[in-house]
Amino acid sequence: MTTSVTTETSLKDTVKARYGEAAKRAASEGSTSCCAPSCCGDTAAGVNAASFGAAAKDPITSNLYSAEESAEVPALAMSASLGCGNPTALASLAAGEVVLDLGSGGGIDVLLSAKRVGPTGKAYGLDMTDEMLAVARENQKRAGATNVEFLKGEIESIPLPDAHVDVVISNCVINLSGDKDRVLREAFRVLKPGGRFAVSDVVVRGEVPAEIRRSVELWIGCVAGALDESVYREKLAAAGFTDIEVVPTRVYNVADAAELLESAGIDAERIAPLVDGKFMSAFVRATRPAIIA
Repeated sequence: MTTSVTTETSLKDTVKARYGEAAKRAASEGSTSCCAPSCCGDTAAGVNAASFGAAAKDPITSNLYSAEESAEVPALAMSASLGCGNPTALASLAAGEVVLDLGSGGGIDVLLSAKRVGPTGKAYGLDMTDEMLAVARENQKRAGATNVEFLKGEIESIPLPDAHVDVVISNCVINLSGDKDRVLREAFRVLKPGGRFAVSDVVVRGEVPAEIRRSVELWIGCVAGALDESVYREKLAAAGFTDIEVVPTRVYNVADAAELLESAGIDAERIAPLVDGKFMSAFVRATRPAIIA
């Protein structure tokens, strides 16, 4: 039996609680496997929704960072990583730039960004979960990163001035928001003219069964809240962005989805063929236009 997503507030509270649990687990155990509850979503049965049910190596969160990148950050930052991509590797960050990570979690992408932009640049991380912020700040301390600042807040209301950052990144977080239009408008607002939007997210190609869209467990698992690729493009354009690209990085099939659907109380045999190849991790790029004199 699935749980309906009733209000943006209840969804946000549920997301905050689940990610708070994940942060506590990372802090207490030194690692948080995405085969355990409370990763990029979980189910009441304790099966990780982010993994689409894969037991040992999930298709969304595994093998996102190179060995060299893993060595650049504290082990706690790597173990608390719950994303679906590697935006820092794809965003082409340059020395001296200012970067903002929406939903920064344990801070892995912030710390990697800080290394890319160097001492003349800065990397902000924004998260609404106290427990994740505590983990992120501990990771900052362990890394000795002085060009990093973690902010508490919501991605729908970014606590930074207009035209303040060069690049907005995010790692499998925007799909969790109940007001994606507002998130994208805020990202546009804080970007400098000519600034870049470069996020990893889960997107959909084609119609998705209503049972999946209604399931709060799957929503938190980065599945039910995912936008259709065409809708994502439309929302970015409506927010003012140009040069919009959606590039798939991983496509998920029926085998990936079956166990997840069953764990959420959905008839996997009936539904799984309807979602085959429709969900994917993607790198989403866009630009805030430069001011034309």
